[in-house]
Amino acid sequence: QVLLGESGGGLVQAGGSLRLSCAASGRTFSNYAMGWFRQAPGKEREFVAAISWSGGSTHYADSVKGRFTISRDNAQNTVYLQMNSLKPEDTAVYYCAAEATYSSDYVTLVHASYGSWGQGTQVTVSS
Repeated sequence: QVLLGESGGGLVQAGGSLRLSCAASGRTFSNYAMGWFRQAPGKEREFVAAISWSGGSTHYADSVKGRFTISRDNAQNTVYLQMNSLKPEDTAVYYCAAEATYSSDYVTLVHASYGSWGQGTQVTVSS
């Protein structure tokens, strides 16, 4: 099982940007598809973005499409979430997740598919 740790959260004004990082350790990072999820107070955890281990396939929630970009650096065992044009409704705890796969283009949006999770990082967007 891979160990994950998020960083980069914080407080930002609406329209601003943040870049989240998720560092992985413990197993071969390049064998994992990665995802970002978020959970706002009183709401269920929701999918944000996902990337295959090759980096060739990505998928985004409609609510963040065009504003957020997921990327990865397998040499650095890190996945990133660049968040631009932030809105107050983006306020949540953001979690990264990993799913082992043999397929270089495998991407999943399903929360239950991911076997490893980080502890989360808080993102707060003020209006």
